[in-house]
Amino acid sequence: MNNNVYIVIPAKDEATRVGRVIQKTHLAGFSNIIIVNDGSTDSTQTIAKAYGATVVRHPINLGPGAATQTGIDYAISQGAEVIVTLDADEQHSPEDIKHLVDTLRHKNVDLVIGSRFLNPENSIPLSRIFYNKIANIITFILTGIRVTDSQSGMKAISNSFAKKMNLYYNGFEFCVEIIRNIRLHRASFTEVPIQVLYTEETLSKGQSFSTGVRMLSKLFKVF
Repeated sequence: MNNNVYIVIPAKDEATRVGRVIQKTHLAGFSNIIIVNDGSTDSTQTIAKAYGATVVRHPINLGPGAATQTGIDYAISQGAEVIVTLDADEQHSPEDIKHLVDTLRHKNVDLVIGSRFLNPENSIPLSRIFYNKIANIITFILTGIRVTDSQSGMKAISNSFAKKMNLYYNGFEFCVEIIRNIRLHRASFTEVPIQVLYTEETLSKGQSFSTGVRMLSKLFKVF
């Protein structure tokens, strides 16, 4: 049953793509779609509503971590048993949602991470491969947990784990924080391969060397 599965999609100025993401998510069989409008200055909110999504709004841009936490909190308040996070820039394929949800249920784990690097058919830029390898090493140093895609934005989360997990970082470092919560709460997890599509626009909006340096400085101050 997909009635208790909620899809959380943080979005900042994604008017040109968010409608297609919502449409594809509906076609994949999931209708509980939450767009967290993270201070967009374009028509992201209007388009998301027109395509049938529920929109939760941040008046100002708070960052992907804050938007993810807002979406998770709202999904829990609506009775979600499974929460799937997804990017709004068409980088992820909504067709993969079912695989994550089925894995969460059949393996009875708390968290399923969608890994771009477990799918040999993905064409991933060298810069992303490099950033992720470094991030995986840092994640292991900080958490003691090995994963192949520490920066993945596509995850399936059980209700019980989502209620325990609180994200305090507003930026991209929240991805490492989720993995840290695995250790803190002795949660179970697994990774599954997912599809990924990169374009010049998605690469320009994603993580860069400078954001990576800022992320690391924040993480090492607290962890």
